Amino acid sequence: MNATRTKATAKKPAARIPATGKPAARPRAATAYTTLETSIGNGVGQIWLNRPDLRNAMNDVMFRELDHAVQAAIDHPKVRVILMAGRGTAFCAGGDLNWMKTARNMTPEQAREDSLALAKVLRRMYESPKPIVARVHGSAFAGGMGLVAAADIAIASLDTRFSLSETKLGLIPAMISPYVIKAMGEAAARRYMLTAEVFEAAEAYRIGLIRDIVPPEELDLKVNEILGYLIKASPNALDETKQLIRAVSGRPIDDAVMHDTVARIARVRASDDAQEGIAAFFEKRPASWVPKQGSR
Repeated sequence: MNATRTKATAKKPAARIPATGKPAARPRAATAYTTLETSIGNGVGQIWLNRPDLRNAMNDVMFRELDHAVQAAIDHPKVRVILMAGRGTAFCAGGDLNWMKTARNMTPEQAREDSLALAKVLRRMYESPKPIVARVHGSAFAGGMGLVAAADIAIASLDTRFSLSETKLGLIPAMISPYVIKAMGEAAARRYMLTAEVFEAAEAYRIGLIRDIVPPEELDLKVNEILGYLIKASPNALDETKQLIRAVSGRPIDDAVMHDTVARIARVRASDDAQEGIAAFFEKRPASWVPKQGSR
């Protein structure tokens, strides 16, 4: 991971992403995190990495808090989409240097448990039944790139820089590798995992790590646009579609895939969401899951 030294935590910035142009409401019973800031509003569960003085450098505390926060957003009945973002000047600059110093003295079992904590976060994100959108700016290095790759949709500002910096420290991008390779492909992963070079947002977009790039002043607008599309989709259909993508991706197109896809659409067609969605279409009205204007 890229190294960042620990400093005193700064006062958190006041700015936040409104899901539909309005400030996000805080949960009534928010969990007290030391490395994150969370809120819920307009159907969006927001998770902000909140160590701005450290450029949101990751440590063992953040791993465990992220795992808890993502699961809490998945479980919350008012959350339809999850947004992951970073306070301050960077999305996530990699690993906290002081934590990495401590990690050098860990026993093999302790090191394994620490690594497993990050692996659990990434898998929870990847398998989340609710879509996860990453708002990326400043820099996304090492483990931060893992968060970007594990999200369903990542949108970055044009000035964002990326790096799989582990090999420069004698490490390997182990836990993040399944997600990074899926996102950018094996050939690009070979280059950037081996060289540890820094590359720009345009290159991240070209190789598929990022789904969209925009000028910094337009980042929130683009993120809100994507959130708006997701909020209007059926929660069950989003979950089923994520499962479909995981089940079909990389498999040969054979009889097994054909029958699997047929079974899936037959099951979903009979679901309550499908019945409601089709009825709403013919009745020329919003489906019941579409938030009413100004709702929280």
